[in-house]
Amino acid sequence: MATTNQNTVTQTFPVLGMTCASCASSAESIVTHQEGVVNASVNYATGNLTVEFLSNVTNAENLRKAVQGVGYDLLIEDESKQQESLEAIHEKKFKELKNKTIWAVILSLPVVIIGMFFMEMPYANEIMWAFSTPVVLWLGRDFFVNAWKQAKHRKANMDTLVALSTGIAYVFSVFNMLFADFWHQKGLHAHVYFEAAAVIIAFILLGKLLEEKAKGNTSSAIKKLMGLQPKTVIVIQADGKEKQTPIEEVIEGNVILVKPGEKIAVDGMVISGSSYVDESMLSGEPVPVLKNKNEKVFAGTINQKGSFQFKAVKVGKETMLAQIIKMVQDAQGSKAPVQKLVDKIAGIFVPVVMGIALLTFIVWMIFGGENAIVQGLLAAVTVLVIACPCALGLATPTAIMVGVGKGAEQGILIKDAESLELAKKVDAIILDKTGTITEGRPQVTDIHWLNNDDSTKDILLSIEKQSEHPLAEAVVKYLGEVTPTTLSNFDSITGKGAKADYNNETYFVGNKKLLFENSIAIPEELQQRAEEWSKLSKTVIWFSDSKQALSVVAISDKIKETSAQAIKEMQEMGIDLYMLTGDNEATAKAIAEQTGIQHYKAEVLPKHKADFVKELQKQGKTVAMVGDGINDSTALATADVSIAMGKGSDIAMDVAKMTIISSDLTKIPQAIKLSKQTVATIKQNLFWAFIYNLIGIPIAAGILYPINGFLLNPMIAGAAMAMSSVSVVSNSLRLKWKKVI
Repeated sequence: MATTNQNTVTQTFPVLGMTCASCASSAESIVTHQEGVVNASVNYATGNLTVEFLSNVTNAENLRKAVQGVGYDLLIEDESKQQESLEAIHEKKFKELKNKTIWAVILSLPVVIIGMFFMEMPYANEIMWAFSTPVVLWLGRDFFVNAWKQAKHRKANMDTLVALSTGIAYVFSVFNMLFADFWHQKGLHAHVYFEAAAVIIAFILLGKLLEEKAKGNTSSAIKKLMGLQPKTVIVIQADGKEKQTPIEEVIEGNVILVKPGEKIAVDGMVISGSSYVDESMLSGEPVPVLKNKNEKVFAGTINQKGSFQFKAVKVGKETMLAQIIKMVQDAQGSKAPVQKLVDKIAGIFVPVVMGIALLTFIVWMIFGGENAIVQGLLAAVTVLVIACPCALGLATPTAIMVGVGKGAEQGILIKDAESLELAKKVDAIILDKTGTITEGRPQVTDIHWLNNDDSTKDILLSIEKQSEHPLAEAVVKYLGEVTPTTLSNFDSITGKGAKADYNNETYFVGNKKLLFENSIAIPEELQQRAEEWSKLSKTVIWFSDSKQALSVVAISDKIKETSAQAIKEMQEMGIDLYMLTGDNEATAKAIAEQTGIQHYKAEVLPKHKADFVKELQKQGKTVAMVGDGINDSTALATADVSIAMGKGSDIAMDVAKMTIISSDLTKIPQAIKLSKQTVATIKQNLFWAFIYNLIGIPIAAGILYPINGFLLNPMIAGAAMAMSSVSVVSNSLRLKWKKVI
C-alpha cells in the first residue's frame, strides 16, 4: 500500500499474463471502468497495475476478477511475499518460454530447409505439415487462447495479430495440400506456407525470450537494492545471549550485534562499540562513515572492520532502504507525460493494423491479377506479422526504468517519471542556504591562542561541556580529543556566555560584551583575528581568565566542500542560480561570494520562498527548488522539479520528487544530465518504433510490388517484428553504461 487519501487507497499489483503493450491498455481500461476506481495505470515494462480506489466500494479481489475476465490475472499477495512469488512466476515463465523457443526452432528448421531447397521431394508437403503442426498448435497455442479471450470482450492485442497471421497461413496451407486440384483446375500451382507459419511463431517466441531477458536487466537496480537486505540478524537477548533471528521477526527496540563485514539489517542507533560503515549504496559516496555511540545506522549498509551493537529504531517497511525500494518501484512504474500519448496509440494500433491487413487483401483481389488470392492473402498475413505495438509500448517505460535505476545507484532518488522527463528543461534553480549549500550545523572553523599557548584548552572544553548554548556543542566537538578537567562554581550567563573557577582563577567563555562587563583586556593579535572572521560573517567566541583574553574561536555553518564546484557546474550548464536564506544580509553576501552565486535574497520567510518560485515561473522559467527543511516544503511543492537533501527533514523528502541521499549538490547537475540522457533515449526509441512500423507495414502490404516486383516474405517479417522490440529494450539498456558525470 502506498498512500491513503480520505477513504481512497492506492495499491500496486503485478499483472500476470500480459504479452504486449496493447494488453496493458486493455487491462488498464477494464480496471478504470470498475465501480469505485478513481484512476488506474498499467505499465507494460514493469508489469504493474497502480490503482487508486474507494475502499468502501470495491477491493483487490473485485479488481482481480475484472482483470481475469479479459484473460489476465492480478497477484494480490501480501507485499512482503509478493516479490518472491513474482520472481518464482517469472522464473517459471522464462523457463517455459525458453523450452518453447528451443523446440520451435528445432521443429521449424526442417520445414525451412524443405521449403527452400527440397520442395520437389516426395511427401514434402506432408513432412512440413507434420513438423509445423506442433509449432503452431502446441508451442503457439497461447497466442490463439489469448486472442480468443480478447475477442470475447471485443478487444484485440498482439496475440490477435500473431494468431490471425499464423492461423491463416496454416489453414491456407492445409487446404492447398489437401485440395490441390482446386487450384490446378484454375491453372494455378497450390503453394503451401507451413514454413512461414512455423518460423513466424519461432521468431516471435525468440523475440519474447530476448525481450523478457532484457526487461529483467532493466529492473536490476531494484534487485540490487533488495539484495542489500540480510535474511537473518544476531539479536542480543535480555540475558545477554546471542540469537540468530529472521529479519521478519526483528521488532523496534531489539538490540542487534553487527560483526565485521556484515550488512546492517534495519535502521537504528549505535549503543556500544564503533566502526566505519560503507553507506555508498544509499548515498553514492565511496568513503566509509565512522559510527560512534548515538549515531544512526541504516539498513543495507555494510559494516567494515569493527563490531558494534545498535538498537532497532525502524524495521520492515519503515527502514530507509525499504522506503527507497518503494520509491524506486513507484517511479519505475509511473508514466512520463509522453508515455500517455504512446499508450493511446498502442491501444488503437492493433485494430488499425487489422484494418490495413483487410484493406491490403481487398486491394490485391481487385488489382492483383491471376495470383491475386494467394498474393493478397500472403500480403495480409505479412502486414499482421510485421506490425509491432510492443516496440511502441516499451519505448518509454524501459528507458524510464533504466534511468530511475541508474539514479538510485548514484544516490539520486527519483520519485516519478514526470520529474525525470522535466529535469532536462530546468533553467532556474533556487537553493536554500542552510543544510543545502552549507552543512546545516555550526562548526568551529578556526581557533587562535594568545602567543600560541593552548595550555588552558582543557578548561575551555570543560566549561563548554557544561554550557547549554547551541554553539558550545561545536567547540566540544572540535576539542573532542582533549581530556576535560574538574571545575567549580560554574555559572551560565544568559545571552552572554558562561564562567567557572579552576585553581582559584575565574575563566570566561562568551561574547565580547561579557569581557567588557568584567573589565578583561583584549590583546591586539586576538582583536585582529576576531575582526577578520567577523567580516566573513563568522560568529566569534572569546575565552579568557579574569585579566585578559586567552583565545578567540570562530564558528560558522561551514560551506560543503562540493558546493562551490556544483554551483560552477550548474552555471556552466546555463542555469540561473538563486540562493534564499532566512539569515542576515552579511552572512548571505559572504556565502554568495564564497560560492560564486550571483543572485541571493536574505531574511526570507518560508512563505516567501514559494512566492519567489511563482515569480520565476511567471517569467517562463522551469524552476527547480532544492531544500532540506520543513520550511522549504511549500516552495518544494510549488516548484516544477523539487529536490530534497537526504539528510534533511522527512517532510521535505516526502514533498520533493527527487532526493539527493548524500546531500551533495554535485548530484544535481548529474540528475539533470541523467534526465537529458533518458529523454534522448526515449526519443530514439519512439523514433525507431514509429519508423519501423511506418516503413514495415506498407512494404508488407506490397507497395513495392508494382515498382520492382518485391513482396516481403512473412518469415522475414516475423524476424523483423521480433527484433524491433529487442532493439528498443537494448537501446534503453545502453543508458546504463553511459557516464552521467
